[in-house]
Amino acid sequence: MDAIQRVKRDYPWIQTPLIVGAPMRLIALAELAVEISRAGGIGFIGAGTDISTLSTHLQHAQSLLSPLPPSAILPIGIGVISWAAPLAPVLPLISTYKPAAIWLFAPKQTSDLIPWAVETRKVSPQTKIWVQVGSVAEAIETVRLVGPDVLVVQGADAGGHGLVKGAGVGVLVPEVCDAVTAFGETERVGDVVEGVVEKPVVLAAGGIVEARGAAAALALGAAGVVMGTRFLASKEAVIAKGYQNEVLRAKDGGQTTVRTKVYDTLRGTTGWADTHNARGIVNKSFKDAVAGMGDEENKRLYEEETTKGDEGWGVEGRMTTYAG
Repeated sequence: MDAIQRVKRDYPWIQTPLIVGAPMRLIALAELAVEISRAGGIGFIGAGTDISTLSTHLQHAQSLLSPLPPSAILPIGIGVISWAAPLAPVLPLISTYKPAAIWLFAPKQTSDLIPWAVETRKVSPQTKIWVQVGSVAEAIETVRLVGPDVLVVQGADAGGHGLVKGAGVGVLVPEVCDAVTAFGETERVGDVVEGVVEKPVVLAAGGIVEARGAAAALALGAAGVVMGTRFLASKEAVIAKGYQNEVLRAKDGGQTTVRTKVYDTLRGTTGWADTHNARGIVNKSFKDAVAGMGDEENKRLYEEETTKGDEGWGVEGRMTTYAG
């Protein structure tokens, strides 16, 4: 069974080519996830590091999709940031709502994902395990230890968080596809997680915003594409108008966006490992940091900017605008 056939088997409502909505933390919630799935894609709720409201979002998604057959999976996924999100309180939600997939990202070490895969499959065998990776080495270690159903291969053009040392999808996706195929021919997929025999489906993420990029990703070997920034323009995204306007305004992304830890420092999201940073639109906060402004002063100015509403975003603003 090829990758496209497997995707159609596991997610029978989809249309191809497959388009997935990334689980953007605080932005991709029930309405966005549901609308993407209704359109023939796979939408994800971005639980991120805080799963305290995940039950509410899943209940909302279920109500939007009602009625569902009692045994049916919920045709959306959930995404968690693995270095911070706790497993124990998520499992009852997976058991109750049976989401189509759980997307795992940025563990402190790959082996931390083993309990997520094992326990998820126990409480909801229908829920597929997706793992986001950003390098060939990370992909192979994930396949060896976890045996994921899907590898989301994220290129360096992506908005938000990813590996500091990354590569674009043009070189990363085919190398991961070749490495996974070669590994599957010589080694057992899912060395630790029992019962995993199929090599994972590969999806491409990072810098894909329209048909030409999607077609290129498919030609590189991906079975589908993931988009995040593109969906920031949608009315279902939980996003401030100032943020949205800035995403729509920015052009020439290699010049107007940057990968940095500055925005994490200012926002207080400092639990990320040194291996990860995030791409956002260049603004006054970043320029001042590069010019030598100390973190304390920059953070003070950032916090002042949060009181300005939509005016806090923009080239001369200070609010963080994560975008690819």
